[in-house]
Order: sequence, then C-alpha cells, then structure tokens
Amino acid sequence: MIKPLVSIITPTYNCEDFISETIESVINQSYDNWELLIVDDCSTDQTLQLTQQWANEDSRIKCYKLHANSGSGPARNLAIKKARGEFIAFIDGDDIWHNDKLSIHVKFMVENNACFSHSSYGYMSSNGTILAKELRVNKQNVCYQDLLKRTEISCLTAMYNAKKIGKYYMPPLRRKQDYALWLSILKDGYNSIPCDQILAWYRQNPNSATSKKYTLIYKHFLFLKKHEKLGIYDSLKYTCYWIINGLLKYYL
Repeated sequence: MIKPLVSIITPTYNCEDFISETIESVINQSYDNWELLIVDDCSTDQTLQLTQQWANEDSRIKCYKLHANSGSGPARNLAIKKARGEFIAFIDGDDIWHNDKLSIHVKFMVENNACFSHSSYGYMSSNGTILAKELRVNKQNVCYQDLLKRTEISCLTAMYNAKKIGKYYMPPLRRKQDYALWLSILKDGYNSIPCDQILAWYRQNPNSATSKKYTLIYKHFLFLKKHEKLGIYDSLKYTCYWIINGLLKYYL
C-alpha cells in the first residue's frame, strides 16, 4: 500500500530555542512520507538559519520566508499554498509530536474515511518537561456548534484531507486564525472525527497569548460577532461556554 504524502505546516517566529526539537520530532516519525514546509515570519534571531541547516540535511524539509512580519496566519497560508500532500497537518515551531503521530493519525483517518480529524494532546513546560495535564477529546464527532462551545481542536493535532475537501486557508486575522479555519471546515459540513490518543505536546510559554486567556474574553466575543457573524445573544452565549470550558480545561 502506497503511503499518502502528508504536508506539515510550520510557521516560525523567534523560536531558535525550540525549533530544532520540533523538527527532530518530525524527522523521528515512524511514518516517512511527509514534507515539512517551514515559513519564517521575519525572525530576528537564528530561527531561519537553523531551519535552513535542517533543510540542507533533509530534502523533505523546505524553508520559506515572508517579505514582512505578518503573523502566523499568512505564514501558514503560504505553506498550505505550496503543499503537495493529500493530507495537511500542523505543528508550530515550539511544539512536539509523538513519534507515531502520523502513522496513527493517517491510519485513523483512512479507516474512518475522515475528511477532518484531531487528537488528544498533552502539555509540557517551557523547558520541555512533560506535565501531568492533558486535553482529552470528546468521544463524539465535533460539529460547528460544538467548536463554538469548546476549543477542542488544536493546531498541533489537526489534520484534514485536502484531496477530498480541497485546501482551506486561514483568514487575515492576527489571532484565532487556526480557530477560524477549523470553524470554516465545520461550517461546510465536514465534522472533525476525534482520535483519543495523546499524539502531541503543547509547550506552555509564560508569555504566550494563550497563557493569558482572561485578557481575551472581549476579543473572543468580538471574533464571534464580527468574523462568525453571530448575533449579540449567540456571541454572549458561546463566549460563556468558551470561558467555562476553558476554566475546566485549565483546572482539570
């Protein structure tokens, strides 16, 4: 059986301390038919030089650079545009995959005839220590309304079949571009099928935007109202769901 090509999308910006570990977690995959598309968002450190060194050693790794600092959305979109794979997967420049992530996830999607899928994942500290905390997916398929209530799908576990549903791109937003992409796929009727295995680890950096969600409540409300074009009542309702489920995710 011929293994389908997986295109892996990685935006980078000033992640010289972590990018080599991320790339190693891709190179160490038991599934070997992949291409890693790294797009640098005008880093001011050695991130681009490091990724280019890795590309010189492995022809499956391809490096690009944006002309101006534009955010992770445009960086991911450039990589998606250049992607050749049947499947498109995502990992950011400071996260880590399980060595069997692609083997398990591609097999899961093929067996379930899935157009879109995500998995459970764990957390690690900024220094790479694996934490006891983890996010377990729900057992049911995730539809549009489900994701409005609970941001279960994360970039480091999401995968969609571009051969079946075409390429989906991220909107020109500075924040929540990935969330908006998942919502657009779900809105078109392609539910995300959950794979309840820990296939990746999300690095918690103290200064990251997602580590300060209490400051983003109003912005989340505006995102639902303006980008998703929900009414005020529905925007408030789903923001309340988002807060409650976010607190449960953080403390459980």
